[in-house]
Order: sequence, then structure tokens, then C-alpha cells
Amino acid sequence: MKNANQIKFNPSGKLIIMQVSDPQDMKYVRPAMVKMLNNAYDAVKPDLVLFTGDNILGNHLLDARIGNRQIASGKEATLKVMRESIDNIAAPLQRRGIPFAMIFGNHDDRNLVSKDEQADIFRSYSCCLPMNIDDPTVDCDTYNIPVLDSEGKKQIFNIWMLDCAWYDKAQDKCYERIKPETVEWFRRTSSALTAENGGSPIPSLMFLHIPLPETLELFEKCPTGEGAVFKSHDGSYYRFKPGCGSGSLGELPAVLEDGAGLFDAALECGGVKAIVTGHDHVNCFEGSYKGIDFVQTACASFRCYGNELRGVRVFEINEVDPSDYLTYSLTYSELCGRGIGSKLRYIWDADGSGKEKAALIAGAAAGAAALTASAIKAVGKFRK
Repeated sequence: MKNANQIKFNPSGKLIIMQVSDPQDMKYVRPAMVKMLNNAYDAVKPDLVLFTGDNILGNHLLDARIGNRQIASGKEATLKVMRESIDNIAAPLQRRGIPFAMIFGNHDDRNLVSKDEQADIFRSYSCCLPMNIDDPTVDCDTYNIPVLDSEGKKQIFNIWMLDCAWYDKAQDKCYERIKPETVEWFRRTSSALTAENGGSPIPSLMFLHIPLPETLELFEKCPTGEGAVFKSHDGSYYRFKPGCGSGSLGELPAVLEDGAGLFDAALECGGVKAIVTGHDHVNCFEGSYKGIDFVQTACASFRCYGNELRGVRVFEINEVDPSDYLTYSLTYSELCGRGIGSKLRYIWDADGSGKEKAALIAGAAAGAAALTASAIKAVGKFRK
């Protein structure tokens, strides 16, 4: 088993990071997602897996498999269900000895279990990185992951993991913003890393669940047509500005209420090559603004809205030049195949495939009826 507390470039001089965004599910996890993620781990063999928020569908944590019945009540029972839900995504990595880390999204703590309690459950797996256990000024999921060279001697890369959403149980309200304390921590930690590196900023990727407001600088209003995405609240259509981005845009990104100056801090401190998010389930794109890339990844979950982009994202960094990176996405069909069995599994498990599911059930019923009629006819002939 790899040392989960020390991440370094592999013997080939590469670092392979897999991002799993919005796997949001519950105790009764959809098998299609489990199959997809297992295939992804076995095909890519990542050095590190990052769950980037909405790891659990927290506001539906206690829902029964079917219907609106609640399967538990009270704190201890809810904690038990939370452990079982987290195990669905953590255990496959633990079995493979793959280090993993996580941040929270806007769904995770919308229940009786706090972020700190959920973090303790994640940390009970030896392959989970420890997260923030030392600095009380920021959340448990605000921390950085040093990446050492392949010999394990020197840090040459960094991964920022930042909290950006929380549920206020007393107010029954979800906040989606960067806290000023998080930006202060980032500046302080970044300055320290730069000083340790002889005055040069260390190349890094920054992960948070919800896109920063500056992400919208990639887009412009436009007429209807190819590449245009409808924004319902104001009736406008949007697309990428020329030369600013590429990929699949299924919805205009729903950005944070307040970025608290994090983007400006990243520019000033240097080293941040890309800010990577999830949150908007049908977006999968890369863009650039003021020299920093914005990367958004589609959801992995089948228990939410989504489309054929469901999958994972991979980042490859080379030890020779860690300031550059390669990224690509792998979808369910690429990981699980396009055969009839794989398609049926997708249709049956995916929210949003109601019409296909109804057609599947109707077809099965018609087939069964035809088979029954043929059997009755055959029996009648035999009796004659």
C-alpha cells in the first residue's frame, strides 16, 4: 500500500490525479456509478484521487431506496447511515491502496452530521490524507497537499484544497462563498512555500467545489444557435468568448456568491496554474482568464441531473516541468463500454432518463406479453 500521507511523483516521473466531482449518493448507491469509478481506477491507476465536493447527497441522506420513507432518525442512526454512504466511495480506493483526499460541497452537511464529523469518517481510512488538523482559523477541508519529487526529497508541486460552501443548521441556509479567513490562509501558506522554494512560487492546481465569480469572464451573451446555452433567470443565451474556452457547456456556471478576492490572491501569489471545480453537473470545459485556467468537471453521480458526460477527469503532471499539465475527461461510456448491458445499466440508474426507462419497461412488458401469448397458443395446439 502506498504511503497516503506522502504524495510524490511516481517512478515514471509523472503524477496522475483523478478528480471525482459530485459523486453525490447515499447508502443505497447506484450501481452504475460504482462500476464506472471502479473501471476508472483500474484503467488509469491514479497516484491520487480527489473528491471535490457533494460527495454525499446530504439533504437526502436518510431517504429509502424507493419512495419518501426515511430509513433512520436521530443523530446516532444518521451517523451510521453516513458511514455506510461514505464507505461506498472510500472503500474501493482503500482496497486498491490508492491515496485520496476530499473537500466538501453544498450538499454534504445538509443533515445532522457536521463537516468535522464527516472528515473524521473519511480519515478513518488509512489511504485518506489527513486534511486540516492544525489550523483552527479555517475549515477542516481547507489545506494543501505537498507533492515531492520522485525521490521524495523536495516539494516541486502543490495541490490546494479549499472549502467554499457550508450549511447553517440554525438558519436552515446553505452559504456558497469563500471566507476571508480562507484567502488569508492561502496567502500566508503560499508565501511560506515560495520562501522555502528559494523565492519562486511552486506550481500548483487549486480545487474547490463551486466556480469562482471570475469564471463568468469566459462567456458572452449571444443569439440562439449552436454553442449557445440558455440562462433561465434572465432569458439570455451564452457561449464561450472567442479563444477563451473549449469543451461542453450545458449550463452557465452557477458561481459563488462571493469569492472574497481569492482569484486576485492567486494572481498575486503566483504558481496557480488552474482552478478546478465541479458543481454544475453538465459542464465539462477548460478556459483561461488572466493566465489562470478555469477547469470544470461534470458529475459522477447518477442520483442527480446529468447527461452523457458523467465520468471523471484526469490530470497528468510531468516531473521535468511541473508548471505544465495535461487534462482530459473519461465518460461512463468510455469506461464501461457501449454494449447493450452498459447502456441498460445507464438508463436504469441515471436520473433524467425517465423516458428511456419507461420505454424499456414498456418494451419488456410487451415482450413478456407476447411470450405469454405464444406460450398459451402453443399449449392450446398441444392439447388439440
